[in-house]
Amino acid sequence: MGLAVFALGGAPALADNHQGEAAAPAAETEVVTIGGAEMLPTRNIVENASNSADHTTLVAAVVQAELAETLSGPGPFTVFAPTNEAFGLLPAGTVDALMQDAARAQLAQILTYHVVPGALDAETLTSRIEAAGGELTLTTVEGSPLVATMDNGAVALRDEIGGISYVTQADAAQLNGIIHVINGILVPEPEAAAD
Repeated sequence: MGLAVFALGGAPALADNHQGEAAAPAAETEVVTIGGAEMLPTRNIVENASNSADHTTLVAAVVQAELAETLSGPGPFTVFAPTNEAFGLLPAGTVDALMQDAARAQLAQILTYHVVPGALDAETLTSRIEAAGGELTLTTVEGSPLVATMDNGAVALRDEIGGISYVTQADAAQLNGIIHVINGILVPEPEAAAD
């Protein structure tokens, strides 16, 4: 099944303000609300995401792909979490097809392409992008590269097929990592996703 390239127009502003004094880690300063739910740093990624009204499709996909136990584990993980609206940008029928048992491996591969080992808060991510000359290559849990850049103050993520998604809300601290909300679906190379 082919997935189209999603280049979304207009880079939203990065949720965190990184100008002025250095920010303390999100877990120490504030609890972030995503999809109407507080992302409590005492809960793991799956527990928090399950409470977000904006991430019901992502949570259902994580359960279908049998990744809930992994993402509830110690990590730490940085998750670039697409919203329901982002899943809605996929061609008609794509989500339904990926949620079939026969597509479980492909779904798992796509979802793990949204996860990076370690806990990268927005300040660390942006400083690493700057230190890398403006283009930072991240290795995902799936194993393929994901390129992070800055675009008008927002972190932009370029997937292997050229699609671009933006971080729209950053630094939701979790017991086992960090969630950054994104406005698109990241897709690895079609050959890899077709296994």
